[in-house]
Amino acid sequence: MDILSARVGGLLRSHGMMLATAESCTGGAVAAAVTDIAGSSAWFERGFVTYANAAKLEMLGVAQATLDQHGAVSEATVREMVAGALQHSRAHIALAVSGIAGPGGGSPDKPVGTVWFAWGARHGAVHARIHHLSGNRAEVRAQSVRIALQGVLELLGQHSESA
Repeated sequence: MDILSARVGGLLRSHGMMLATAESCTGGAVAAAVTDIAGSSAWFERGFVTYANAAKLEMLGVAQATLDQHGAVSEATVREMVAGALQHSRAHIALAVSGIAGPGGGSPDKPVGTVWFAWGARHGAVHARIHHLSGNRAEVRAQSVRIALQGVLELLGQHSESA
């Protein structure tokens, strides 16, 4: 994970950009992965850990109607999380992750391992996608951190296969 985090940091630094994270199921693990890199204060601005729906509302401005209609684990919610992270920070790039890490909490429509991700740049489009991950809670969370960081590379136009 350190190689991927360092690669993200190097690319953000070379673009003169800062990153913010908006995390739910990862509980701050993305922010922890990037701050494991010495010098990350040059490219990591802040992280929002919004595990509870109330935190998503209060800290990121996710609409109650979005949560009521789509749920916390949805494309609509992660898109609003990215928008809120950009609005409530000085970051140029933001990522969001919300999912069901398990072992409980899944449903037929959203089984354990369902994770939504979104990435966006200030004054740019927000991109979102869903992943259906397998493994135990720790494995789903670790895969989610990797996917979130790889998405930053993709947003900045870099391929991450070698990361």
